Amino acid sequence: MGAYLTYTDSELLEQLRAGNRQAFEEIYRRHWKDMYRTAYLILHDEAASTDIVQDIFVWCWEKREAMQVSSLGGYLAMAVRYKVANYIRREKVRARFFDEVEKLQIPEGGEELTLELKELRVIIAQFTDELPGRCRDIFYLSRFEYLSNKEIAARLGISEKTVENQITIALKRLRMRLGALGAWMVLFL
Repeated sequence: MGAYLTYTDSELLEQLRAGNRQAFEEIYRRHWKDMYRTAYLILHDEAASTDIVQDIFVWCWEKREAMQVSSLGGYLAMAVRYKVANYIRREKVRARFFDEVEKLQIPEGGEELTLELKELRVIIAQFTDELPGRCRDIFYLSRFEYLSNKEIAARLGISEKTVENQITIALKRLRMRLGALGAWMVLFL
C-alpha cells in the first residue's frame, strides 16, 4: 500500500481502471475527507453526506473500466455537487408532496369520496401485507410512517440505494394492482 502514496492521481486512475483495489483505496484515502466536507457544508447532515460520498465511490469502483477522467479531484468534487443537488431536489419534492396532501380537503357531501378512500386504504394495506419481508418493511416505513429514505436506511441498517430500489419495486407492483384506480394513486404515492 505504501507504494501508492507516491502515485499521482492519474497513475492511480490507470491502476483503478485495471481493477487494482489498493489504488482504489488510496484514491479513497486521498479524497474522501474533502468530498465529505463539501457535502456536509451544504447539507449539514452527517449521514446524508456520508451516504453521498459512499455512493460516489461505489459508482467509481463499478464503472472503473469506463472512467474517462482528466482530473480526478475535479471529477470527484463535481460528483459530490451533483449528488448533493439531487438529494436536495428529492427531499424538496417529498416535502412538497406531503404539504399538498395535508391541504386536501374532502368537500361537503363527499361521503362517497370518503368511502372510496377507505376502500383504497384497505387495498393498499392488503397489498403491503403481501410484499416480501424487507420490501414490506421499507414500503410501510415510507408510506405509513412517512420516513425519508435516509431515515429508513439508518433504521434498518441498509443503504439508501437499497431503500430506493425496494420502494420502486413496491410501487411498480402497486401500480399493476391498482390499474383502473390509477387516479387515486396520486393521493398515496
